[in-house]
Amino acid sequence: MANAASGMAVDDECKLKFLELKSKRTYRFIIFKIEEKQKQVIVEKVGEPNQSYEDFTASIPADECRYAVYDFDFVTAENCQKSRIFFIAWSPDNAKVRSKMIYASSKDRFKRELDGIQVELQATDPSEMDLDVIKSRAA
Repeated sequence: MANAASGMAVDDECKLKFLELKSKRTYRFIIFKIEEKQKQVIVEKVGEPNQSYEDFTASIPADECRYAVYDFDFVTAENCQKSRIFFIAWSPDNAKVRSKMIYASSKDRFKRELDGIQVELQATDPSEMDLDVIKSRAA
């Protein structure tokens, strides 16, 4: 069902891949892209479980908006292995204004489709989704 505000539907593959990441840990990350012509959010790329955070950030275009989900593993101060699922709304300053508006207006509805997101990050510059930022938000 399309969102009245932005007219963007969410492709079923987005939800399926997210469920696989969340429950089976099949992927380390998923990058989503809005296909304007099809008026829907689609899966652009998935990252294998052994891929690093650097692999993830290298997969995001520097000058185009994207949504992304990253499964971050970490060890707590009490030495417990934990994981947090991050939702990252990437909207770089040098992206097209129209694109930024479409991504901004579609974000909340898209995020609601992905049940299980624990931390949300809004980033307009690579430093805003630096690994140190992820670590500080995960704890």
